[in-house]
Amino acid sequence: MPFLYALIAILFLFLLNAAFVTLILGPLILLQPHRRGKDWYARLTHNLEPQSSGLPQEDVLVTTPDGVHLSCWLVAHKKARGTIIYLHGVGDCKIAGLDLTAFLFSHGYNVFLYDSRHHGESGGKYCTYGFFEKHDVSTVIDYLQQREDLNTGKIGVFGTSMGAAVAIQAAAVDVRIASVVAEASFTTLRSIAVDYQRRLIKLPWHFLRNVALARSQVVAGFKARLVAPIDDVKKLHCPILLVHGLQDTFIDVQYSKELFQAAHDPKQLLLIDGANHTNVWEVGGTNYENSLADFFKSTLQ
Repeated sequence: MPFLYALIAILFLFLLNAAFVTLILGPLILLQPHRRGKDWYARLTHNLEPQSSGLPQEDVLVTTPDGVHLSCWLVAHKKARGTIIYLHGVGDCKIAGLDLTAFLFSHGYNVFLYDSRHHGESGGKYCTYGFFEKHDVSTVIDYLQQREDLNTGKIGVFGTSMGAAVAIQAAAVDVRIASVVAEASFTTLRSIAVDYQRRLIKLPWHFLRNVALARSQVVAGFKARLVAPIDDVKKLHCPILLVHGLQDTFIDVQYSKELFQAAHDPKQLLLIDGANHTNVWEVGGTNYENSLADFFKSTLQ
């Protein structure tokens, strides 16, 4: 009998813990990821804004139709070939795109970087992984095209991780996007939620994922099933370059392979051997740089 009582107590504690994770902790982690900002990057680099590396910098505040203030940087080229919008990953901020910005600027492009809603210095209470964020990209394009002093040219989007998923979703609804580079994208929010759940709490059950997402949808007012780049990539009207590190343990390289298979031509897939989720640019080196330069040259000219 004592053994039975102990077993019941263990089961009760397990269910209590599962309920806490599913109904409270899960939605909190999903909707309000930790914000990485200048303080975090200051420990690693002095390059904390475009002007730190000699780039022209304009601080911009763009407000979305639902009242979210987006903290942005415009790096404008005097003889721009086009404009590229940079979209960072979950929990990150626009600082992550500074090395890429220097490279793109050197090739003659305007670069526009901004902190996604509920990231960095931007407002917004929740992160919805593209459900609302894809429309923020359109708001940014509205802003850019209203600037009479700016030679915008054709507009491309570069996104990494969550930003890659947002880029695909945005291009599916905004025909003004002329090309997309998606680095380490996921295919659906539902699938990546299971992956993160398995890594964080070691439980692969889809039931927990479903309950956590259902709760998150109510809290943030969005539909998780519609956050599905694998569906949106089939709607793209523009060329896409999919990039992924072969040793990525955060977002499986299989997701980019599936996106590539689902996409229409023109499309490219670049797999970087030896790269994980966070060092694709560094490990890719000259090969990645040349592929990126050639892609934007052919799609934004």
